[in-house]
Amino acid sequence: MSTTSGKKSSWKTTIAASMTSYIDAGSIVAGAAGLSLWKEYLHMNDWQIGLLGALSANAISAAIGALIGGYLCDKFGRRLVYQYDLLFYMLGMLIIIFSNSFPVLLTGYIIVGLSVGADVPTSWTVLAESAPAKNRAKHCGSAQVAWSFGPIIALILSVLLGNLGLLGNRIVFAHLVVVSFITWILRRGKDESDSWKVQKQKEEELIAKGIIEKSSPKDLLKPVNLRSMLFLVGVYLFWNLAAGTMGFFMPLIYQTVGGVSDTTANLLQAGLFGFTAIGTYFIFMRLGDKVSRRGIYAVSAIMAIGAWSIFILPQSSMKPGMLLIFVVGYGLSCGFGQQAFYQLWSSELFPTRYRASASGVMFCAVRLTLGIWSVVVPTIMTKFGFQLAAACMVGFLIISAIVGIIFAPNTSGKTLEEIEKERYGNIVA
Repeated sequence: MSTTSGKKSSWKTTIAASMTSYIDAGSIVAGAAGLSLWKEYLHMNDWQIGLLGALSANAISAAIGALIGGYLCDKFGRRLVYQYDLLFYMLGMLIIIFSNSFPVLLTGYIIVGLSVGADVPTSWTVLAESAPAKNRAKHCGSAQVAWSFGPIIALILSVLLGNLGLLGNRIVFAHLVVVSFITWILRRGKDESDSWKVQKQKEEELIAKGIIEKSSPKDLLKPVNLRSMLFLVGVYLFWNLAAGTMGFFMPLIYQTVGGVSDTTANLLQAGLFGFTAIGTYFIFMRLGDKVSRRGIYAVSAIMAIGAWSIFILPQSSMKPGMLLIFVVGYGLSCGFGQQAFYQLWSSELFPTRYRASASGVMFCAVRLTLGIWSVVVPTIMTKFGFQLAAACMVGFLIISAIVGIIFAPNTSGKTLEEIEKERYGNIVA
């Protein structure tokens, strides 16, 4: 009886934490789906579009939020950030919904980005700490499924409400307010992470005895931490430059490069995220705890490189069927590739006392870089064509593939405490 109850409790925590990925990806894609509408309504130029993408939940504001949220999460507990950041998220969303000028719209995007950024390292930490060791990939994969369904719902709503123009996109953003409110209610009754409470108590005892010092941001500069961070940033940053471009700009790219309508572009994008959910459930969640993670990663990385290579071809040769190949190939690869493994490894490779802080620092570095890239992508596409941008993204994906395949850690089936002891010894554990 107790085992069954424990499983139910674990999955309840998993679902509540996973919804962060829904609202994160949903926020990005809702903005992408209505980008052309907002562009026309507010008469935005390429620089303003790039700024909107750079300071949104897709990039810089999320980066800053992750840095702050990760630190607060380790210092004061997972529960503090976990419950209250969604209130700020809802505020930002309401500002977006009622925007009538570019500065107001940008303000809403920044608040949403800060909130999502703070929530991501916190929720991913809660997921890992509450998941059973033998099924950690299965539980963490649920966030990737939610990351897929956020865009699917946002894009389907965009198609169904397309005749309403900009009002339809405002409604799409409004549905995220409803989802975040429900998620906030689900989280209110959740207790503090057991891992954090136990670690905090042991840490205070060891500090009182003079055995260790208080955790400090300088701890992340220790060689063992630097190696892990460089590895994870190498995996996730370069992959995210392509994925971030896809998440925010892809509907516009489908229309520009593929010559399809706004409705078709949104349906293609919804299909891509649908295949991501399929890849996550049937490969990452079912096999990630049972077979070689390095092998799964390699297959996904190669698929992603092949999919993006399609756009290096001359635009004159681009056919609707080639867009479908990209949607299926890249969509599936995202389901069991870099983001799923980054989320898993970033929680496994660091001790409890600064697990969320490390995740926040890395997420910050990734999203800041993506923000810079987002500013220049529209200009690259306009002045040099999308072929050059696609070639850059193929290069990014090759780097990510090499780093992940060579340095993938062997952590499958081990508890977080066992991994921590192997990497840091008995004192920290």
